[in-house]
Amino acid sequence: MAERLTFTAAEDGARLDAFLAEQMEGHTRSSVQKLIGQGMVLVNGAPAAKNYRLRAGDKAAVELPDPEPLEAVPQDIPLDIVYEDRDLLVVNKPKGMVVHPAPGNPDGTLVNALLWHCGESLSGINGVVRPGIVHRIDKDTSGLLMVAKNDRAHQSLAAQIADHSFTRVYNAVVYGNLRQEEGTVSAPIARHPNDRKKMAVIPGGREAVTHYRVLERFDGFTLVECRLETGRTHQIRVHMAHIGHPVAGDPVYGPKKCIASLGGQCLHARLLGFVHPTTGEYLEFDSGLPAYFTEFLQKLRKISGKGGESPETF
Repeated sequence: MAERLTFTAAEDGARLDAFLAEQMEGHTRSSVQKLIGQGMVLVNGAPAAKNYRLRAGDKAAVELPDPEPLEAVPQDIPLDIVYEDRDLLVVNKPKGMVVHPAPGNPDGTLVNALLWHCGESLSGINGVVRPGIVHRIDKDTSGLLMVAKNDRAHQSLAAQIADHSFTRVYNAVVYGNLRQEEGTVSAPIARHPNDRKKMAVIPGGREAVTHYRVLERFDGFTLVECRLETGRTHQIRVHMAHIGHPVAGDPVYGPKKCIASLGGQCLHARLLGFVHPTTGEYLEFDSGLPAYFTEFLQKLRKISGKGGESPETF
């Protein structure tokens, strides 16, 4: 069934195609222009040109066609496998790799690599596009991800996530100096009301709890450990921004002038722990910080020692 979206312009001057591309998750400016050309975009109830300049209060309605079905295909992509047995595997995902196919990322994903490595030995609970995927991390977040090879293992691991017994610890570099050495952010998260690409702290959203602890302080930055009690989309990124300390390099929740050399948020899923679905044994895996992360820390230590320089020049 086709989906209909409505957006209201907050100010004058934005081009219709640019405005909608910013608001619609998974859509580029060219894909929006295609929708406009097909007559699937109305402004205040009437068709409009792609270069129409919006006025404050204008309402743009977009009729999205039914999505074309995606099909994940095996691809010979190297995997950093930390652990594997007949029920599951733990992989160390590199920064920049998407977890599963989606519009705009039809292949080259972790799932494509898993299908090549595992063949048909992946759980089918999440369908043909996300086989084996029990939990996800963002494209530009590196680190440990656990994958189920059968439905029984998937159900057991998903239940551990649901009852908060699944251990997930991240390291992040955030902007600013946190006042407390440790603390907890308990703030509900939901889709941003005006930007579908973003999440936000919203009253009435889904419960979200993040525990943090300071590991090292620098001039203008802090290295923290974040332990997830829940696992909402973009949770650490949203929560740290909510308390005034967004993750360094985050192009979505951080300052407009982000640290481009990081190529995205400085966030690494370092530790993963769970009860094995067959043996009942508690397993825990620790992934060392990747090169991009340690190199950034070295620069921060150097700058903090010298003083006066700005990491924005990285």
